[in-house]
Amino acid sequence: MLKETHNSLSIPRILDANLNRAREGLRIIEEWCRFGLENSQLADNCKQMRQEIARWHTSELRIARDTPNDPGTALTHPQEETRSSIDHLLQANLCRIQEALRVLEEYGKLYQPQMGIAFKNMRYQVYSLESNLVKQTRYEKYKKSPLYLVTSPDDNILSIVEAALQGGLTLVQYRDKNSEDTIQLEIAQKLCQLCHKYDALFIMNDRADIALSVNADGVHLGQQDISIALARQIVGPNRIIGRSTTNPQEMAKAIAEGADYIGVGPVYATPTKPDKPAVGLDYVNYAKENSPIPWVAIGGIDLNNLNDVISAGAQQVAVVRAIMKADNPTKATQELLAKLSLK
Repeated sequence: MLKETHNSLSIPRILDANLNRAREGLRIIEEWCRFGLENSQLADNCKQMRQEIARWHTSELRIARDTPNDPGTALTHPQEETRSSIDHLLQANLCRIQEALRVLEEYGKLYQPQMGIAFKNMRYQVYSLESNLVKQTRYEKYKKSPLYLVTSPDDNILSIVEAALQGGLTLVQYRDKNSEDTIQLEIAQKLCQLCHKYDALFIMNDRADIALSVNADGVHLGQQDISIALARQIVGPNRIIGRSTTNPQEMAKAIAEGADYIGVGPVYATPTKPDKPAVGLDYVNYAKENSPIPWVAIGGIDLNNLNDVISAGAQQVAVVRAIMKADNPTKATQELLAKLSLK
């Protein structure tokens, strides 16, 4: 019961509205976990929180509701009327849940002391849910991207990448070994925004600090780069981390250290990695038989040899020149995706 001895229904109405808001938001997140990600654990987490909220949603609070006289029902904002992507939808509803839980925590203290404590604890549970959900959504999107563009320096890099995105590309890595940090940061920011505009993932090569700064979806590390553990400390728990490998030993080490995916190659000789001898299709076949995590074949792959790489077991391939040096990046992307769709 309310500590104050007055007949005001203001507090019960606030609690009722935000209990509804939190439950509705959680149900939206739960449906994506269940049907979009097919992740029973995340879906169950949402369900358990919904049931806990329902326990607090007593008849005393429900009967305080006065929808016809609620001035808030007519309030809206243009940003609430559209959702540009699944990521946007999920983020909007996670914010909605968190805001509702904060209201329940504060006003709940006036209703029942335990209510404030309960919703404070739940708010932290939702923060953890958000982190897991963002990572899982990125990871699932990564696994469903058969074609991975790794960029090479080019004055027209933005227009080339956008043309590839228009051709259906959903995964881009920005790689530039020579430019100054300020230039890399500027280009990375623009590429990240461009990729997210097309609902594609953006991965930063080598530089975990830049990945974090521009809100990239992940970082890709070479054998000579920082450890996966250090990269994880820098970019946080919800970004993807990949590691290049050239042999079974490097593969095993990357997996043991917690890589989310590995690069397998260079399959063929490539000017991108002049110091790396080609590992051939045998290593591709080895990855097919032995890697428990996603892997991408990379190195000198183009339309002419793509079928051989697919036959060796690759379901995801990375290309550089096949798109970056193509006369028509959109068409090149479409042709590569068409072949990969037949695998």
